[in-house]
Amino acid sequence: MKYRAVWQIFFLFVFVGYMFVWVMIPTKTYKLSWSPDLTKKLSSTYFREQGTNLVLFSFPLMLTAVLGCVYLHLLKKSNSESSKSYYDFLRRPALVMAPLGIVNYVELIFAAMFIVLMIWSLANYMYVSIKYPYMIMHGMPQSQTIFRGVSLRLGYIGNTTWAFLFFPVTRASSILPLLGLTSESSIKYHIWLGHLSSVLFALHSIGFIIYWWAMSHEMILMIEWSSTYLSNFAGVIAFVLSLVIWATSLDRVRRKMFEIFYYAHHLYLPYIFFYMLHVGVAYLCMILPGIFLFLIDRHLRFLQSRRRARLDSTRLLPNGTMELTFSKDPGLSYTPTSILFVHVPSICKLQWHPFTVMSNSNLETNKLSIMIKIEGSWTQKLYKQLSSSLDHLEVSTEGPYGPASSHFLSHESLVMISGGSGIAPVISIIREIIFRSTESNVKVPKVLLIAAFKHTTDLTMLDLLLPLSGSLLDISKIQLQIEAYVTQEHERPIEDAKNQIETKVFKPSPSDLPISAVLGKNSWLWLGAIISSSFVMFLLLLGFVTRYHIYPVEKRGENYHYSFKILWDMFLVCASIFVSASAIFLWQKRGISGEGKNQIENVDLPTPTRSPSSWLSVSDRELESLPQQSLVQSTNIHYGARPDLKRILLDCKGSDVGVVVSGPKSMRHEVARTCGSASAKNLFFESISFNW
Repeated sequence: MKYRAVWQIFFLFVFVGYMFVWVMIPTKTYKLSWSPDLTKKLSSTYFREQGTNLVLFSFPLMLTAVLGCVYLHLLKKSNSESSKSYYDFLRRPALVMAPLGIVNYVELIFAAMFIVLMIWSLANYMYVSIKYPYMIMHGMPQSQTIFRGVSLRLGYIGNTTWAFLFFPVTRASSILPLLGLTSESSIKYHIWLGHLSSVLFALHSIGFIIYWWAMSHEMILMIEWSSTYLSNFAGVIAFVLSLVIWATSLDRVRRKMFEIFYYAHHLYLPYIFFYMLHVGVAYLCMILPGIFLFLIDRHLRFLQSRRRARLDSTRLLPNGTMELTFSKDPGLSYTPTSILFVHVPSICKLQWHPFTVMSNSNLETNKLSIMIKIEGSWTQKLYKQLSSSLDHLEVSTEGPYGPASSHFLSHESLVMISGGSGIAPVISIIREIIFRSTESNVKVPKVLLIAAFKHTTDLTMLDLLLPLSGSLLDISKIQLQIEAYVTQEHERPIEDAKNQIETKVFKPSPSDLPISAVLGKNSWLWLGAIISSSFVMFLLLLGFVTRYHIYPVEKRGENYHYSFKILWDMFLVCASIFVSASAIFLWQKRGISGEGKNQIENVDLPTPTRSPSSWLSVSDRELESLPQQSLVQSTNIHYGARPDLKRILLDCKGSDVGVVVSGPKSMRHEVARTCGSASAKNLFFESISFNW
């Protein structure tokens, strides 16, 4: 795109300015010079004590979010793909270790900068607290002042982590794509920030408990709910809720007792509520953008989830893998490796689970398919229902969510390594390459797929490389080599009649609709409209309430309850988001609903079939199509062996080899170490996973 560099420079300028403010906040210069001047200029009768922080912390990121939507719309409209750039080497793995996982140089630099910011803030807060006597409480020994000051400032620094905590979990984010991130790839940042904020708030809370109990002997202050200052009791409630969320989110608990983690994590709503009551309106404005954008995303997800998605068919593989194919709106486009969240009320009323979209929006204009492997109780119940005699299944979806552009095609060659069901995102990339190969003057990379499976029946997942309509595809233009490894069996077993892929077709329901973009075709522009209109609405309502309701009370010299101010802020944020997002969603829904109903009425249902797996037999296969035959001929199956990933990768020739890995943690870490070594400068690494 012609002006892409200009956009990126502007976003960088805003980000540097925003971070500079965070650097200056804890300093003596800001406290004694900047803050008084800014308060005089920005604390008007319309915003009072919130004015300064709204300008310094809220406005820059909200502006970035709105302009980011415009930028992403133009990027999508131009069909621009990410290309190789001079800073790609910074995305190479720099560190591979538990519990951090795979960390590239960009992440390492930002993590180091953030840690320096934390240390800098603490050091400056301590200096200001101890150096200047107006911070020392009358009649209090200096040691107690220092202890109280340290405990207080740990809370300030914890509030800094909250300024960034919600960006990684905002799925339809216009800020993450500016950094080349998606919500799924950056979830680890949310976890890191969550652990850090929990530690800081725990130290802050425990420090004050010790101070009240052992030093000032005023434990009664723990349950104080002041009308003129922040509420200590609200802070105690928030602290207890944070401990529950933190304890259940630890890796061991989350993996072994997922449902406890899932339901306990929803305590974030009351946690945010009491946290806001504790910190007050001024500190709310410092962390407002992340929460504001998250609430917009959360409300849009709620509105989208009210629709019932039309499930057309399923393919049941003998290894317990399911392919679910939904009807989709032809105007819905998405990139490879996108994620769809699925909810099946008949299994669980509350749980949503993410799955990789295998289909390609260009190859399959009316269909969207995902792969689900039996891993736990939820997927076991789903497989049981799909394999029964039911002819309709009620399903809701959210998404799909994915990267802003496909960058896999920019490499000369591509090595994709998968383990088990990790082949799902690989399938989406291969289908995109198949589509691009049909376009004129488009050069696609040659592809080497290394797929590791435990059992022979897992080879049936290779049948999903092509969609059900794969017989119409021409894949002769792509250079594809598949090396499949069956690790726990030493020879091909005798072919069993049970090793079949069963295809089932479901009857449509008039209430079911094709999956569509939550805000229609121009979703980025409409998201920008929601962000801008809701934030402007919030500012107007806040100014009105402050000027004509709060200010007159304070002008008379009376006290306006401190907690009521934050309640007004929270109410106005939610009301503005609800009105703006709901109005635009309903406006877009009118056209989408009409198109969806017409599509359901005009679809001819195929008859159920059972298609034999072409991968279980080497000599006498019954191939149904030329594409299937081409795939089989380009596949080698290795029994009783694991792929020597280091040797394979280091033997790759060429100056630009993309390496994509999706599978178990040990596999991803091994590939990352190899790609990060000095002898693999031609390898450009990317990991696809929900964890690290």
